[in-house]
Amino acid sequence: MKFAERMNRLGTESAFEVFARAKNLEAQGKSIIHLEIGQPDFPTPVNVCQAAFQAMQDGYTGYGPAAGLLEFRKVIANHVAKTRGIEVHPDEVVVTPGAKPIIFFTIMALIDVGDEVIYPDPGFPVYESVINFVGARAVPLPLREEVDFRFRIDDLIDAISDRTRLFILNSPQNPTGGLLKAEDLEAIAHLANRHDFFILSDEIYSGIIYEGQHTSILEFPGMKERTILLDGHSKTYSMTGWRLGYGVAPKPMIEHITRLMINSNSCTCSFTQIAGIEALTGPQDAVEQMVAEFKRRRDVIVDGLNAIAGIRCLRPAGAFYVFPNVTQLPLSSDQLADYLLEEAGVAALSGTAFGKFGDGYLRLSYANSLENIQEALQRIQMAVCNL
Repeated sequence: MKFAERMNRLGTESAFEVFARAKNLEAQGKSIIHLEIGQPDFPTPVNVCQAAFQAMQDGYTGYGPAAGLLEFRKVIANHVAKTRGIEVHPDEVVVTPGAKPIIFFTIMALIDVGDEVIYPDPGFPVYESVINFVGARAVPLPLREEVDFRFRIDDLIDAISDRTRLFILNSPQNPTGGLLKAEDLEAIAHLANRHDFFILSDEIYSGIIYEGQHTSILEFPGMKERTILLDGHSKTYSMTGWRLGYGVAPKPMIEHITRLMINSNSCTCSFTQIAGIEALTGPQDAVEQMVAEFKRRRDVIVDGLNAIAGIRCLRPAGAFYVFPNVTQLPLSSDQLADYLLEEAGVAALSGTAFGKFGDGYLRLSYANSLENIQEALQRIQMAVCNL
């Protein structure tokens, strides 16, 4: 069967491939601890589930507006205004089935063949995949361990050219858990205004921060006019399967994303949007408890990894990932990830799944129970000793 050439440029997510391999090993009777998948292991808060059920009973089971229910967009606008310190109108909000479409639609709407898009490396693999898919040039911006997996401003300056159309930033970051500082964002804002490029700001982990505070690039002068904010409910409210995300952008951009929604999904599920209203406006106790538990797990996994000879690991400020350096071990990061899965029963991802600058690292998700994390650390230690 012959397929379009563009399909050769579309990548995938290694997390799902490793997950499938791990499940296959489990089916063969092998004990596997899953540290590869990035989804909270907590249930969706009860009040959110109840709101969805009530919405179904109230008739929110048909088509809705392509941009999202107006009552939900109003709540999102108020939430973003409060958390980012800017004015937001509901017409500047679009709701999508998960936050990932905002990445796809933004690049589809803004980027032509030959344009350049700067993206973080290591970073969420979909960024590079979609850039390549539309025929643009993907320009990696290295995130460096020596600066807590932030980037050097000089590296960003060197990456900018007269073809730069978009810069994708992600903070807190997947896969490193790194958090950009206000001075980083101020520098980005200055360069974006000076060189006239747009920002796609992926802030999906903004509700999961342990030290410091979240700062959005939207807070800086001139940035609301050139920023597309990506956020959603998957991580903060443990709603990965609900597929509920949103974008905030200038109205002309929202109109284009809405047209892409019409041509692809028609609309986002209506009763999940009602549940999304409850998530943002209802009690936040479940979120606070989840973040507190993630912090406890983070400290255990970081301390445990640093106690293993040949591994060093920074303490991430946000998200629920660690990104340990394994360059002192006698296997490449790809070989080590395979070895840990096959020999130790620990599913982890090689840093190369997130770009060439991820070589020499592993990504482990601590969205698993403390008991499983402790068992995984014992297995990793024993496997490394056997090397």
